[in-house]
Order: sequence, then C-alpha cells, then structure tokens
Amino acid sequence: MNPDISRMAHSLYEWLWHHEFWLPPGITWEDMQESEDVHYPQPRDLLLSIPFALILVVIRCAFERAIALPLSSKLGVRDKQRPKAQPNPVLETFYSTRCKNPGEGELITLAKQCDLPVRKVERWFRRRRNTDRPSLSKKFCEACWRFTFYISSFVTGLAVLYDKPWLWDHRECWTGYPQQPLQPSLFWYYLLELSFYWSLVFTLPFDVKRKDFKEQIVHHAATIFLISFSYCANYIRIGTLVMVIHDASDCFLEPTKIFNYMKWKKTCDSLFMIFSAVFLISRLVVFPYTVLYNTYYYSMEIFQPFFGYYFVNALLITLQLLHVFWSCLIIHMVYMFIFRGTMEKDMRSDTEESDKDEEKEKIREKEKNGITYFSNVTSNSCIQRNGSEPLNNRTHLTNGHVKER
Repeated sequence: MNPDISRMAHSLYEWLWHHEFWLPPGITWEDMQESEDVHYPQPRDLLLSIPFALILVVIRCAFERAIALPLSSKLGVRDKQRPKAQPNPVLETFYSTRCKNPGEGELITLAKQCDLPVRKVERWFRRRRNTDRPSLSKKFCEACWRFTFYISSFVTGLAVLYDKPWLWDHRECWTGYPQQPLQPSLFWYYLLELSFYWSLVFTLPFDVKRKDFKEQIVHHAATIFLISFSYCANYIRIGTLVMVIHDASDCFLEPTKIFNYMKWKKTCDSLFMIFSAVFLISRLVVFPYTVLYNTYYYSMEIFQPFFGYYFVNALLITLQLLHVFWSCLIIHMVYMFIFRGTMEKDMRSDTEESDKDEEKEKIREKEKNGITYFSNVTSNSCIQRNGSEPLNNRTHLTNGHVKER
C-alpha cells in the first residue's frame, strides 16, 4: 500500500475514534480496557451483525415458503386475478425507462406511435402497474415473518430486562457510565435487533413498497445508526429501552395486517384500535419520558455534554419525528372509524387501480352487439310480483336501471 494512503487511513482512524467524540469529558479509551471478568462493548463486535442478517434473510425465505405461504392458502387468502397487459415493446420501453404513470400529453403521443386509441394505452399502463404490485399472499407472508420476529424480540427483551434496575428506575441508565460492563444477554439482544434491521435493508428492494417508503428508509437508517452508536459509546441501557418500546406496538401492527388480508374485518378493526392505543401511548408518552427526557436531562447529572451526547439525542429526535408522522396517520384512521363508522384503508398502502373504465367499455360493446344486461330491480313499480312483465313495456338504460315507457 502507498505510504501516503496508509498514513491518511491511519489519521482518519485516529480522528474517527478520538475519545472526545465517544466518551464523556475526563474518560479515555484506556479507562475502558477489558479484563478477564469485565467486558465492555467493542466496535468490532458489530461486524457480526452482517452475517447474522444474511442468516435471518435465509430463515425468512424458508419461513415464508414452508410456513407462511401454505398458511395463507389454508386461511383463505386468495390473490386477485389481474388481467395482464399485452406485449408492446414501445409502451414497455417507456414504462421501464421513463415513467410508469404518463400524463395526458404523453398518452396521446404514445397512442400515435403505437397506432392505438388513447383509452387502450391508458388501460395498458393501468394493467402494467397492477402487475408490478405485490400480491395479497406476498403481503401476508411478509406480515407473518415480521410478527414472528417482533413477538420473539419483544419477549426476549422483557426476559433480558425484567430484572435490570434501569427498566424500573431510569436514572440507573447512567449509574457508573460509561464504565458499565456488557452482559452476555444484552450483547445477544443487541445483535438480534441490529441484524434484523440490516436484514430489512437487504430485502428493501423486494419487500412490499408503501407510500411511506422514503420514511421507512430514514427509519431503518436512523435505527441502525442509533443501535451501532449506542453500542460503541456504551449507551447499552438506554438502547435496550428504545428497542423494547418499539417492539411493543409492532407486535399488534402485524397481526392487524394479517387479519385484514384474511378479510376478518371485526377482528382487524379491534386489533387496530388496540395497536393504535399502544402505539400512541408508547411512542408519544412513554418514549419521550423514558428515553428523550432521560437522555437529555438525567444524563447531565453524571457528565457534561459532549459530541456523543448531541449525536445520540439527534438520532432519538429523528425517530420521534417519525413517530409523530405515523401518529398523525393513525389518528386520522381512528377518527374515520369512530365518527364515520368505517375503517379507512391504510394510507401507507399502494392500492390497486380499478378497471372501471374497461368494464364500462365492455358493457358498451355488448350493447352494440344487441346483448342487454339487467340489474336486479326490487321496486314493485318496475317488476310485477310474478316476474311476468313484458320486456317491450320497459326502456333499458346504460346504467342497468329500467323505467316505464
């Protein structure tokens, strides 16, 4: 290696791991030396999360194929039969390279290039977009996997923390900081959570994309940075509180999705109300007091502010802003359910576009061929009780209703 590059890399390494960035004033890395009986978090430990994340991806694929997919069939989750777009190289090229939802002017131009009516070009793009949308069984499998992990992680977190003093007295998060020995149970709990979020990053291109896709990316990045930094700076105790608080509400979100895909409306609505209550309380009440106030105020009783103090608080505030964003969506859905009696669809979901225009066009074509379809009419003024009213006494309208001549 070039000596200049080697010196630059060494200087960068020394600057990155300068103790003033990571540790409170008066504490250096020499004060964090390990012994046979005392172990502290080591940054190199985080490298284990990458292979563990790949293992979780493999486990997820096996779980979805062997368990979740057969379970979806048994529970009656059926994928909607979608009409496929006919092969068209010109439209496919435009769809892949330019835009998936062209405007009116672009539709007219494409129609001229393909020598097709504008309506058919519009229908082609609608069908093509629907083809790219994830199937119901895929959503079901993803929700099953996440529910399995979140419930396992939440139970693990409670088992690890139930006898820890900082779970009950938040000031204990800073007792002896930063010289707080790392216990094996805390290490594995941290590794489990960090590996899972890395696995979500690895599968992000293949997972169900929702309308808050960008917010999800920010959330995953902030979570990985927060877990990694809190481990390196030995914010282990505050980090475990963050993780167990987040898992509490996620345990109710995923089964809500599962029952929604199964069309169990009442169960889905009940679980959603429970999830909403747990989410709003845990993210807007418990998290600010237990974590934000704890990190911002209680920690100052032990040490003076330093770079790590400001950095970890910035990451926590980023998470809290995302909590507020999602809380607004949830509150809107709860409002719709309570005051209007209907559970509005998840505004984060990318819903499938309907083919109403196509259906109307088919009806018009059938009417041109002399084929007439009647809707069920229950009014006694339209149909006699014995159903014997002659057809020549009625006029058929395009919307399926009938009236007396």
